[in-house]
Amino acid sequence: MNTNKNTNKTTETRVPPMSDADLAVLGLADVAYVRPVMVEGKPGFAVHAANGNRLGVAPSREIAQAFIHEQELEAVSLH
Repeated sequence: MNTNKNTNKTTETRVPPMSDADLAVLGLADVAYVRPVMVEGKPGFAVHAANGNRLGVAPSREIAQAFIHEQELEAVSLH
């Protein structure tokens, strides 16, 4: 039985950025995400690898999702 009082103190731990090799070990080389962007003043949807590298830009979210599927990647949702 723990009788220590909870002081509600929180500590922040900074985690260093993960390398491409770290992401690959986790299987993240197989996922991509879509985010809205502006290209030459027009809206578009950029497809990014898990490490943040832009893979391409599409004129619609549907085409961006199709590109992800065509590349045999798994689309993930970001919050």
